[in-house]
Amino acid sequence: MSEGKLDRRGFLAGAAGLTGVALSVGAWKPVFAMESASAGVVRDLVPAVQKVGQISFTLDSAPAGFLTFAVGGNATGDVVEQKVEGELFTRKHIAGVKYEDITINFGTGMSKGFYDWIKSSFSGQATPHSGAIAAAEMNFKVFQKMEFRNALITEIGFPALDAASKDAAKMTLKFQPEFTRMTKVGGTVGAAPHVQQKWLVSNFKFTIDGLNTNFVSKVDAINVKLDYAAGETRFDQLVRINIPNIKIRIAEAHAQDFVAWHEDFVINGNNSTENEKIGSLSFLSTDLKTEFFRMDLSGLGIFALDPDPLMRTDTIRQTTAQLYCDKSIFSFKV
Repeated sequence: MSEGKLDRRGFLAGAAGLTGVALSVGAWKPVFAMESASAGVVRDLVPAVQKVGQISFTLDSAPAGFLTFAVGGNATGDVVEQKVEGELFTRKHIAGVKYEDITINFGTGMSKGFYDWIKSSFSGQATPHSGAIAAAEMNFKVFQKMEFRNALITEIGFPALDAASKDAAKMTLKFQPEFTRMTKVGGTVGAAPHVQQKWLVSNFKFTIDGLNTNFVSKVDAINVKLDYAAGETRFDQLVRINIPNIKIRIAEAHAQDFVAWHEDFVINGNNSTENEKIGSLSFLSTDLKTEFFRMDLSGLGIFALDPDPLMRTDTIRQTTAQLYCDKSIFSFKV
């Protein structure tokens, strides 16, 4: 690496660190203006080879918990090409800077303020927040830190669920910062606001009003996307929350309610708003009673029902149902 330059790749959990570079915006100074322009300042921001033991997340200056993965926040320039008459080569220059979305992965144990950020965005009250992501060794000593400013959530991802799996469950959050900057490292990360409890992808409950859903064995991952209108400022307002279609798997021998619903709603055409259903998806602890998170679902309509192909096998036959969903409300318990 040449002196005076930073590696601009995002950091990955288990790899050497978190990056993200910011130019001067408003009252914030760029990385290189924090102290003198000496090479020593730059070296302070570039750690030796490290192994990530902890990834700490701070929201609005308050500890928000620990992450399992984080990437993004890098600054990139918009390259503009300019053809000059009489010259063979095209001249190029940078006409602006933009910052990548930041993606983080997390489980239980985050702060109430963090989950409130998700809940308020779900309800259409998206509010920008600032914070920081710090990479630390196993002894909690910080070796890289990136601060972000005025971030808005753009995507909320819920894990794929499988009653037969023993894998840990994690949620994903993507947010767009107004800008980021690397800061000088030092100090340690504090304790998590709450104890992180065990959460598995097999621990869930899916319900639809009036239907037997006790034999739903799988639910595909659900990624909720938030769209904003561009204006004089970076974003003027949240204009759409897109709840994706939901795909589930049910034991065929216990799918009679879904077969009847599909016949009435799709084949017979009784699919007006009054015929749509409500339901919920609960993400549970290992006791299968305590809710960590819940998605209340409304405007549910079935549009496809596909039994497994006919073939000789010892595997229990399943049916795949696909549903659309108009609206969802997110809730949590900490």
